Amino acid sequence: MKRTFIRTTGVGLLVGFLLASPALASIKLPNVLTSNMVFQRNVPVAVWGSAEPGQRVLVTFDTQQQTAVAATDGRWHVQLTPMDASFIPRNLHISTDDADTVLTNILVGEVWLCGGQSNMEYPMDRRLKKYAAPARGADLSEAEWRKGGNAHIRLLRIEKVNSLPDCTTKGWTTCVDSTLAPFSAVGYYFGNVLQEALDVPVGLISSNWGGSRIERWTPVSAYEQSPVFAQEANAKPVRIDNIDPGLHYNSMIAPLAPYTLRGFIWYQGESNVMFHDARYVEKTQLMLDAWRQAFNRPDAPFYYVQVAPYAYTKRKDKMAHTPQTMAEFCALQTACLALPHTGQVVVTDLVDRLEDIHPSYKWEVGRRLALWALAKTYQQAEVVYAGPMVTAMTVKKGRALLTFEQLGGGLTAGRHHPATNVFEAVSEPLTWFEVAGKDGVFHQASAVIKDDQVEVSSPAVKRPVTVRFAWNEAAMPNLFNKAGLPAVPGKWTVTN
Repeated sequence: MKRTFIRTTGVGLLVGFLLASPALASIKLPNVLTSNMVFQRNVPVAVWGSAEPGQRVLVTFDTQQQTAVAATDGRWHVQLTPMDASFIPRNLHISTDDADTVLTNILVGEVWLCGGQSNMEYPMDRRLKKYAAPARGADLSEAEWRKGGNAHIRLLRIEKVNSLPDCTTKGWTTCVDSTLAPFSAVGYYFGNVLQEALDVPVGLISSNWGGSRIERWTPVSAYEQSPVFAQEANAKPVRIDNIDPGLHYNSMIAPLAPYTLRGFIWYQGESNVMFHDARYVEKTQLMLDAWRQAFNRPDAPFYYVQVAPYAYTKRKDKMAHTPQTMAEFCALQTACLALPHTGQVVVTDLVDRLEDIHPSYKWEVGRRLALWALAKTYQQAEVVYAGPMVTAMTVKKGRALLTFEQLGGGLTAGRHHPATNVFEAVSEPLTWFEVAGKDGVFHQASAVIKDDQVEVSSPAVKRPVTVRFAWNEAAMPNLFNKAGLPAVPGKWTVTN
Protein backbone atom coordinates (compact mmCIF):
# COMPACT_ATOMS: atom_id res chain seq x y z
CA MET A 1 0.00 0.00 0.00
CA LYS A 2 1.44 3.37 -0.99
CA ARG A 3 1.73 5.97 1.78
CA THR A 4 1.45 9.71 1.18
CA PHE A 5 2.57 12.47 3.51
CA ILE A 6 3.03 16.21 3.29
CA ARG A 7 6.22 17.60 4.76
CA THR A 8 5.88 21.01 6.37
CA THR A 9 7.65 22.69 9.26
CA GLY A 10 7.59 22.42 13.05
CA VAL A 11 5.38 19.52 14.14
CA GLY A 12 4.68 18.73 10.52
CA LEU A 13 8.39 18.29 9.91
CA LEU A 14 8.59 15.80 12.77
CA VAL A 15 5.59 13.90 11.43
CA GLY A 16 7.20 13.89 8.01
CA PHE A 17 10.38 12.45 9.46
CA LEU A 18 8.51 9.69 11.26
CA LEU A 19 6.55 8.77 8.16
CA ALA A 20 9.75 8.72 6.16
CA SER A 21 11.55 6.39 8.58
CA PRO A 22 12.49 2.93 7.26
CA ALA A 23 9.68 1.27 9.20
CA LEU A 24 6.97 3.34 7.56
CA ALA A 25 8.12 4.61 4.19
CA SER A 26 11.01 4.44 1.76
CA ILE A 27 11.63 8.14 1.14
CA LYS A 28 13.92 10.32 3.22
CA LEU A 29 14.74 13.94 2.45
CA PRO A 30 17.45 16.17 3.92
CA ASN A 31 16.27 18.81 6.36
CA VAL A 32 17.02 21.59 3.87
CA LEU A 33 14.25 20.33 1.57
CA THR A 34 10.87 21.25 3.07
CA SER A 35 7.64 22.93 2.21
CA ASN A 36 7.82 26.73 1.75
CA MET A 37 11.27 26.65 0.14
CA VAL A 38 12.46 28.64 -2.86
CA PHE A 39 14.04 27.01 -5.89
CA GLN A 40 16.80 28.94 -7.64
CA ARG A 41 15.62 30.27 -11.00
CA ASN A 42 17.31 29.86 -14.39
CA VAL A 43 19.63 26.97 -13.47
CA PRO A 44 19.20 23.21 -12.96
CA VAL A 45 17.82 22.57 -9.45
CA ALA A 46 19.07 19.71 -7.28
CA VAL A 47 16.60 17.46 -5.48
CA TRP A 48 18.00 14.53 -3.54
CA GLY A 49 17.37 12.08 -0.74
CA SER A 50 17.36 8.39 0.01
CA ALA A 51 15.08 5.43 -0.60
CA GLU A 52 15.26 1.66 -0.56
CA PRO A 53 18.20 0.56 -2.75
CA GLY A 54 17.14 -0.17 -6.29
CA GLN A 55 13.82 1.63 -6.05
CA ARG A 56 12.77 3.96 -8.84
CA VAL A 57 12.13 7.50 -7.61
CA LEU A 58 9.83 9.84 -9.53
CA VAL A 59 10.13 13.59 -8.85
CA THR A 60 7.39 15.87 -10.20
CA PHE A 61 7.30 19.66 -10.04
CA ASP A 62 4.78 21.62 -12.06
CA THR A 63 4.88 20.15 -15.58
CA GLN A 64 8.23 18.38 -15.37
CA GLN A 65 9.16 14.93 -14.16
CA GLN A 66 12.58 13.49 -13.38
CA THR A 67 13.47 9.95 -12.37
CA ALA A 68 16.33 8.26 -10.56
CA VAL A 69 17.13 4.84 -9.15
CA ALA A 70 18.30 4.65 -5.55
CA ALA A 71 21.89 3.43 -5.36
CA THR A 72 23.09 0.56 -3.20
CA ASP A 73 23.43 2.97 -0.27
CA GLY A 74 19.92 4.27 -0.92
CA ARG A 75 20.93 7.67 -2.20
CA TRP A 76 19.27 9.23 -5.22
CA HIS A 77 19.60 12.60 -6.94
CA VAL A 78 17.80 14.39 -9.78
CA GLN A 79 17.98 17.81 -11.36
CA LEU A 80 14.94 19.80 -12.33
CA THR A 81 15.39 21.72 -15.56
CA PRO A 82 15.86 25.51 -15.28
CA MET A 83 12.74 27.50 -14.45
CA ASP A 84 11.71 31.14 -14.62
CA ALA A 85 10.92 32.98 -11.41
CA SER A 86 7.38 32.48 -10.16
CA PHE A 87 5.26 33.78 -7.29
CA ILE A 88 2.77 30.94 -7.86
CA PRO A 89 3.03 28.35 -5.04
CA ARG A 90 3.54 24.83 -6.36
CA ASN A 91 4.06 21.37 -4.90
CA LEU A 92 6.99 18.99 -5.21
CA HIS A 93 5.84 15.38 -5.44
CA ILE A 94 8.33 12.56 -4.80
CA SER A 95 7.21 8.96 -5.09
CA THR A 96 8.41 5.38 -5.15
CA ASP A 97 6.45 2.17 -5.58
CA ASP A 98 5.33 2.23 -1.96
CA ALA A 99 5.48 5.84 -0.75
CA ASP A 100 4.71 9.43 -1.70
CA THR A 101 6.10 12.66 -0.27
CA VAL A 102 4.59 16.06 -1.05
CA LEU A 103 6.28 19.38 -0.26
CA THR A 104 3.96 22.35 -0.63
CA ASN A 105 4.00 26.10 -1.22
CA ILE A 106 7.26 26.25 -3.19
CA LEU A 107 8.30 29.36 -5.14
CA VAL A 108 11.00 29.96 -7.75
CA GLY A 109 13.36 32.91 -7.44
CA GLU A 110 16.74 33.82 -5.96
CA VAL A 111 18.43 31.91 -3.11
CA TRP A 112 21.34 33.15 -0.97
CA LEU A 113 23.19 31.71 2.01
CA CYS A 114 24.01 34.13 4.88
CA GLY A 115 27.03 33.03 6.93
CA GLY A 116 29.39 34.32 9.59
CA GLN A 117 29.48 35.07 13.29
CA SER A 118 27.36 37.23 15.60
CA ASN A 119 27.03 40.26 13.34
CA MET A 120 25.38 38.03 10.75
CA GLU A 121 23.47 36.09 13.40
CA TYR A 122 22.25 39.41 14.93
CA PRO A 123 18.45 38.99 14.79
CA MET A 124 15.75 41.38 13.68
CA ASP A 125 14.33 41.63 17.22
CA ARG A 126 17.76 42.16 18.81
CA ARG A 127 17.01 39.08 20.92
CA LEU A 128 15.08 40.72 23.74
CA LYS A 129 17.40 43.73 23.85
CA LYS A 130 20.60 41.67 24.13
CA TYR A 131 22.06 44.06 21.58
CA ALA A 132 22.10 47.85 21.97
CA ALA A 133 19.42 49.94 20.29
CA PRO A 134 20.50 52.42 17.60
CA ALA A 135 21.64 55.74 19.05
CA ARG A 136 20.87 57.79 15.94
CA GLY A 137 17.14 57.34 15.57
CA ALA A 138 14.47 54.67 15.41
CA ASP A 139 15.16 50.95 15.23
CA LEU A 140 13.88 50.19 11.73
CA SER A 141 14.33 46.45 12.27
CA GLU A 142 11.81 46.34 15.10
CA ALA A 143 9.12 48.03 13.02
CA GLU A 144 9.88 45.72 10.10
CA TRP A 145 9.63 42.42 11.94
CA ARG A 146 6.54 43.47 13.87
CA LYS A 147 4.68 44.06 10.62
CA GLY A 148 5.82 40.70 9.30
CA GLY A 149 8.36 41.78 6.71
CA ASN A 150 8.21 40.95 3.02
CA ALA A 151 5.73 38.21 2.10
CA HIS A 152 7.74 37.32 -1.01
CA ILE A 153 10.74 36.21 1.07
CA ARG A 154 11.14 32.71 2.52
CA LEU A 155 13.43 31.94 5.46
CA LEU A 156 15.49 28.94 6.55
CA ARG A 157 17.32 29.30 9.85
CA ILE A 158 19.91 26.69 10.76
CA GLU A 159 20.15 26.12 14.49
CA LYS A 160 23.46 26.43 16.33
CA VAL A 161 23.79 22.70 16.91
CA ASN A 162 26.75 20.62 15.82
CA SER A 163 24.51 17.78 14.68
CA LEU A 164 25.48 15.06 12.24
CA PRO A 165 24.86 13.88 9.63
CA ASP A 166 22.15 16.50 9.00
CA CYS A 167 21.66 20.07 10.14
CA THR A 168 19.16 21.06 12.82
CA THR A 169 16.37 23.31 11.57
CA LYS A 170 12.63 23.80 11.74
CA GLY A 171 12.60 24.01 7.96
CA TRP A 172 11.68 26.72 5.49
CA THR A 173 9.05 29.20 6.64
CA THR A 174 7.07 32.03 5.18
CA CYS A 175 8.08 35.50 6.34
CA VAL A 176 5.82 36.55 9.22
CA ASP A 177 6.53 38.31 12.50
CA SER A 178 7.27 35.15 14.49
CA THR A 179 9.69 33.72 11.91
CA LEU A 180 11.33 37.03 11.01
CA ALA A 181 12.05 38.15 14.59
CA PRO A 182 14.90 35.64 15.22
CA PHE A 183 16.25 35.78 11.66
CA SER A 184 19.50 37.45 10.57
CA ALA A 185 18.85 41.17 10.15
CA VAL A 186 21.67 41.61 7.64
CA GLY A 187 20.41 38.63 5.67
CA TYR A 188 16.81 39.82 5.64
CA TYR A 189 17.60 43.36 4.52
CA PHE A 190 19.92 42.04 1.82
CA GLY A 191 17.12 39.83 0.56
CA ASN A 192 14.50 42.55 0.87
CA VAL A 193 16.45 44.92 -1.38
CA LEU A 194 16.95 42.15 -3.94
CA GLN A 195 13.30 41.14 -3.86
CA GLU A 196 12.05 44.66 -4.47
CA ALA A 197 14.66 45.44 -7.14
CA LEU A 198 14.35 42.16 -9.05
CA ASP A 199 10.62 41.54 -8.43
CA VAL A 200 11.13 37.82 -7.81
CA PRO A 201 10.75 35.61 -4.73
CA VAL A 202 13.85 35.37 -2.53
CA GLY A 203 14.94 32.50 -0.30
CA LEU A 204 17.43 33.16 2.50
CA ILE A 205 19.39 30.54 4.43
CA SER A 206 20.83 31.81 7.72
CA SER A 207 23.69 29.63 8.98
CA ASN A 208 25.95 31.39 11.45
CA TRP A 209 27.42 31.12 14.94
CA GLY A 210 28.37 34.01 17.22
CA GLY A 211 32.05 34.16 18.15
CA SER A 212 33.06 31.65 15.49
CA ARG A 213 36.33 31.81 13.59
CA ILE A 214 36.62 31.22 9.87
CA GLU A 215 38.53 27.96 10.36
CA ARG A 216 35.43 26.26 11.72
CA TRP A 217 33.48 27.06 8.55
CA THR A 218 36.07 25.29 6.38
CA PRO A 219 36.41 21.50 5.98
CA VAL A 220 39.53 19.84 7.35
CA SER A 221 40.18 18.38 3.89
CA ALA A 222 40.67 21.89 2.49
CA TYR A 223 43.47 22.54 4.98
CA GLU A 224 44.99 19.11 4.40
CA GLN A 225 45.27 19.80 0.67
CA SER A 226 46.68 23.32 1.08
CA PRO A 227 50.46 23.83 0.81
CA VAL A 228 50.11 26.66 3.31
CA PHE A 229 48.38 24.60 6.01
CA ALA A 230 49.12 20.94 5.19
CA GLN A 231 51.70 20.42 7.94
CA GLU A 232 49.30 21.66 10.64
CA ALA A 233 46.29 19.92 9.13
CA ASN A 234 47.97 16.53 8.94
CA ALA A 235 49.04 16.60 12.58
CA LYS A 236 46.93 14.85 15.21
CA PRO A 237 44.87 16.41 16.58
CA VAL A 238 44.26 18.83 13.74
CA ARG A 239 44.75 22.43 14.86
CA ILE A 240 44.89 25.49 12.62
CA ASP A 241 46.18 28.47 14.58
CA ASN A 242 45.20 26.71 17.79
CA ILE A 243 41.62 25.86 16.82
CA ASP A 244 40.00 22.71 15.45
CA PRO A 245 38.67 23.43 11.94
CA GLY A 246 35.58 22.18 10.18
CA LEU A 247 33.16 21.91 13.09
CA HIS A 248 30.50 24.29 11.77
CA TYR A 249 31.13 23.36 8.15
CA ASN A 250 30.38 19.72 8.91
CA SER A 251 27.12 20.42 10.74
CA MET A 252 25.78 23.67 9.27
CA ILE A 253 27.09 23.96 5.69
CA ALA A 254 27.83 20.51 4.25
CA PRO A 255 24.34 19.15 5.10
CA LEU A 256 22.79 21.98 3.07
CA ALA A 257 24.67 21.01 -0.09
CA PRO A 258 24.00 20.61 -2.92
CA TYR A 259 20.95 22.89 -2.44
CA THR A 260 20.87 25.08 -5.53
CA LEU A 261 21.55 28.72 -4.75
CA ARG A 262 22.91 31.89 -6.29
CA GLY A 263 25.62 32.91 -3.86
CA PHE A 264 26.84 33.76 -0.38
CA ILE A 265 27.01 36.78 1.92
CA TRP A 266 29.45 36.74 4.83
CA TYR A 267 29.93 38.85 7.96
CA GLN A 268 32.78 37.49 10.06
CA GLY A 269 36.28 38.34 11.19
CA GLU A 270 36.11 39.84 14.67
CA SER A 271 37.19 36.56 16.27
CA ASN A 272 40.10 36.30 13.86
CA VAL A 273 41.20 39.86 14.65
CA MET A 274 41.52 38.86 18.28
CA PHE A 275 44.47 36.54 17.64
CA HIS A 276 46.14 38.73 14.98
CA ASP A 277 45.38 36.40 12.07
CA ALA A 278 47.94 37.02 9.32
CA ARG A 279 46.61 34.27 7.03
CA TYR A 280 43.01 35.36 6.65
CA VAL A 281 43.21 35.72 2.87
CA GLU A 282 44.42 32.14 2.47
CA LYS A 283 41.74 30.92 4.87
CA THR A 284 39.01 32.82 3.05
CA GLN A 285 40.09 31.33 -0.25
CA LEU A 286 40.02 27.80 1.18
CA MET A 287 36.57 28.29 2.69
CA LEU A 288 35.14 29.89 -0.42
CA ASP A 289 36.55 27.21 -2.72
CA ALA A 290 35.07 24.53 -0.46
CA TRP A 291 31.64 26.17 -0.39
CA ARG A 292 31.58 26.67 -4.13
CA GLN A 293 32.55 23.06 -4.69
CA ALA A 294 29.97 21.74 -2.21
CA PHE A 295 27.12 23.66 -3.85
CA ASN A 296 28.32 23.00 -7.41
CA ARG A 297 28.61 26.74 -8.03
CA PRO A 298 32.25 27.42 -9.03
CA ASP A 299 31.50 31.07 -9.84
CA ALA A 300 29.14 31.77 -6.93
CA PRO A 301 29.45 35.38 -5.75
CA PHE A 302 30.77 36.02 -2.25
CA TYR A 303 30.02 39.43 -0.79
CA TYR A 304 31.36 40.18 2.67
CA VAL A 305 31.45 42.89 5.33
CA GLN A 306 34.67 44.40 6.64
CA VAL A 307 34.86 44.42 10.43
CA ALA A 308 33.66 47.66 12.02
CA PRO A 309 35.61 50.02 14.28
CA TYR A 310 35.84 48.55 17.77
CA ALA A 311 38.00 49.03 20.87
CA TYR A 312 40.02 45.81 20.65
CA THR A 313 42.74 47.44 22.77
CA LYS A 314 40.36 47.44 25.75
CA ARG A 315 39.85 43.68 25.59
CA LYS A 316 41.74 41.30 27.87
CA ASP A 317 42.59 38.79 25.15
CA LYS A 318 45.58 36.46 25.27
CA MET A 319 47.23 38.59 22.62
CA ALA A 320 47.63 42.31 23.28
CA HIS A 321 46.24 44.63 20.62
CA THR A 322 47.50 47.95 19.33
CA PRO A 323 45.24 50.60 17.77
CA GLN A 324 46.47 49.32 14.39
CA THR A 325 45.72 45.61 14.93
CA MET A 326 42.24 45.88 13.45
CA ALA A 327 43.44 48.03 10.54
CA GLU A 328 46.01 45.40 9.58
CA PHE A 329 43.25 42.79 9.56
CA CYS A 330 40.99 45.04 7.49
CA ALA A 331 43.77 45.26 4.92
CA LEU A 332 43.68 41.47 4.65
CA GLN A 333 39.93 41.59 4.14
CA THR A 334 40.39 44.15 1.37
CA ALA A 335 43.01 41.87 -0.18
CA CYS A 336 40.28 39.22 -0.48
CA LEU A 337 38.85 41.34 -3.32
CA ALA A 338 41.52 39.71 -5.48
CA LEU A 339 39.59 36.43 -5.17
CA PRO A 340 37.17 35.99 -8.08
CA HIS A 341 33.55 37.13 -7.78
CA THR A 342 33.95 38.83 -4.41
CA GLY A 343 32.88 42.20 -3.03
CA GLN A 344 33.47 44.07 0.23
CA VAL A 345 31.20 46.37 2.23
CA VAL A 346 32.77 49.03 4.47
CA VAL A 347 30.85 50.08 7.61
CA THR A 348 33.14 52.64 9.28
CA ASP A 349 30.22 55.09 9.45
CA LEU A 350 27.72 52.79 11.18
CA VAL A 351 29.21 52.59 14.68
CA ASP A 352 27.65 54.36 17.67
CA ARG A 353 30.04 53.20 20.41
CA LEU A 354 33.55 51.80 20.03
CA GLU A 355 32.86 49.46 22.96
CA ASP A 356 30.04 47.75 21.02
CA ILE A 357 31.26 45.10 18.59
CA HIS A 358 27.74 44.84 17.11
CA PRO A 359 26.80 47.93 15.06
CA SER A 360 23.03 48.41 15.18
CA TYR A 361 22.24 49.56 11.66
CA LYS A 362 21.93 46.17 10.01
CA TRP A 363 19.44 47.43 7.43
CA GLU A 364 22.17 49.57 5.91
CA VAL A 365 24.70 46.74 6.00
CA GLY A 366 22.25 44.50 4.17
CA ARG A 367 21.50 47.23 1.64
CA ARG A 368 25.19 47.71 0.87
CA LEU A 369 25.67 43.99 0.34
CA ALA A 370 22.68 44.03 -2.01
CA LEU A 371 24.25 46.85 -4.04
CA TRP A 372 27.16 44.53 -4.86
CA ALA A 373 24.76 41.79 -5.90
CA LEU A 374 22.62 44.08 -8.04
CA ALA A 375 25.63 45.56 -9.81
CA LYS A 376 27.77 42.46 -10.23
CA THR A 377 25.55 39.39 -10.05
CA TYR A 378 22.47 40.88 -11.70
CA GLN A 379 24.37 43.23 -14.02
CA GLN A 380 22.54 46.45 -13.13
CA ALA A 381 25.19 48.80 -14.46
CA GLU A 382 23.65 51.96 -13.02
CA VAL A 383 24.05 50.80 -9.41
CA VAL A 384 26.88 52.38 -7.41
CA TYR A 385 28.02 49.46 -5.30
CA ALA A 386 31.20 50.48 -3.44
CA GLY A 387 32.91 53.41 -1.79
CA PRO A 388 36.08 55.14 -3.02
CA MET A 389 39.16 52.94 -3.11
CA VAL A 390 42.74 54.08 -3.72
CA THR A 391 44.34 52.72 -6.88
CA ALA A 392 47.60 54.72 -6.95
CA MET A 393 49.76 57.12 -4.98
CA THR A 394 52.22 59.64 -6.38
CA VAL A 395 54.28 62.40 -4.75
CA LYS A 396 54.86 65.89 -6.10
CA LYS A 397 56.30 68.94 -4.34
CA GLY A 398 56.08 67.40 -0.90
CA ARG A 399 52.48 66.30 -1.27
CA ALA A 400 51.04 62.83 -1.78
CA LEU A 401 48.29 62.50 -4.36
CA LEU A 402 45.87 59.57 -4.02
CA THR A 403 43.90 58.41 -7.05
CA PHE A 404 40.60 56.62 -6.48
CA GLU A 405 38.18 54.32 -8.24
CA GLN A 406 34.49 53.82 -7.34
CA LEU A 407 33.92 57.57 -7.38
CA GLY A 408 30.12 57.31 -7.37
CA GLY A 409 29.60 60.83 -8.70
CA GLY A 410 32.65 62.29 -6.99
CA LEU A 411 34.48 62.48 -3.68
CA THR A 412 33.07 64.41 -0.73
CA ALA A 413 33.21 64.78 3.00
CA GLY A 414 29.95 63.62 4.46
CA ARG A 415 27.97 61.85 7.11
CA HIS A 416 25.39 59.10 6.95
CA HIS A 417 22.11 59.22 8.87
CA PRO A 418 21.25 55.51 9.06
CA ALA A 419 17.88 55.85 10.78
CA THR A 420 16.57 57.73 7.76
CA ASN A 421 19.01 56.33 5.18
CA VAL A 422 19.96 59.88 4.24
CA PHE A 423 23.50 60.85 3.24
CA GLU A 424 24.60 64.43 3.82
CA ALA A 425 27.57 65.99 2.02
CA VAL A 426 29.34 68.47 4.31
CA SER A 427 32.02 71.15 4.01
CA GLU A 428 34.45 69.78 6.57
CA PRO A 429 38.14 68.81 6.55
CA LEU A 430 38.77 65.17 5.73
CA THR A 431 39.67 63.06 8.74
CA TRP A 432 41.92 60.13 9.63
CA PHE A 433 44.69 60.68 7.09
CA GLU A 434 48.30 60.20 8.21
CA VAL A 435 51.59 60.50 6.34
CA ALA A 436 55.15 59.27 6.96
CA GLY A 437 58.52 59.90 5.37
CA LYS A 438 61.36 57.43 4.98
CA ASP A 439 61.74 57.28 8.78
CA GLY A 440 58.36 55.55 9.00
CA VAL A 441 57.01 57.91 11.65
CA PHE A 442 53.39 58.85 10.94
CA HIS A 443 51.99 62.32 11.45
CA GLN A 444 48.44 63.59 11.26
CA ALA A 445 47.94 64.98 7.78
CA SER A 446 45.88 67.55 5.97
CA ALA A 447 43.80 65.99 3.20
CA VAL A 448 42.06 68.01 0.51
CA ILE A 449 39.83 66.82 -2.33
CA LYS A 450 41.20 67.88 -5.72
CA ASP A 451 38.60 66.87 -8.29
CA ASP A 452 38.68 63.06 -8.17
CA GLN A 453 41.83 62.80 -6.08
CA VAL A 454 42.89 63.56 -2.51
CA GLU A 455 46.03 65.58 -1.77
CA VAL A 456 47.72 64.65 1.51
CA SER A 457 50.46 66.61 3.29
CA SER A 458 52.00 67.49 6.64
CA PRO A 459 54.55 70.17 7.55
CA ALA A 460 56.39 67.46 9.51
CA VAL A 461 57.02 65.36 6.38
CA LYS A 462 58.98 66.97 3.56
CA ARG A 463 58.80 63.99 1.23
CA PRO A 464 55.91 61.59 1.81
CA VAL A 465 56.66 57.90 1.40
CA THR A 466 53.59 56.26 2.94
CA VAL A 467 50.03 57.44 3.52
CA ARG A 468 47.52 55.62 5.62
CA PHE A 469 43.80 56.26 5.95
CA ALA A 470 41.53 55.08 8.77
CA TRP A 471 44.45 52.97 10.03
CA ASN A 472 43.14 52.79 13.58
CA GLU A 473 40.49 50.82 15.43
CA ALA A 474 38.76 54.07 16.39
CA ALA A 475 38.68 55.53 12.88
CA MET A 476 35.27 56.64 11.64
CA PRO A 477 36.38 58.88 8.76
CA ASN A 478 34.25 61.24 6.72
CA LEU A 479 35.44 60.53 3.16
CA PHE A 480 32.65 59.17 0.96
CA ASN A 481 31.58 59.17 -2.63
CA LYS A 482 28.50 61.21 -3.47
CA ALA A 483 26.43 58.02 -3.52
CA GLY A 484 26.95 57.92 0.24
CA LEU A 485 29.33 54.96 0.46
CA PRO A 486 32.40 55.28 2.73
CA ALA A 487 35.96 55.09 1.45
CA VAL A 488 37.96 51.90 1.93
CA PRO A 489 40.65 52.12 4.66
CA GLY A 490 44.20 51.35 3.63
CA LYS A 491 47.92 52.11 3.54
CA TRP A 492 49.87 53.01 0.41
CA THR A 493 53.48 53.63 -0.49
CA VAL A 494 54.78 55.96 -3.18
CA THR A 495 55.18 54.45 -6.64
CA ASN A 496 57.30 57.19 -8.25
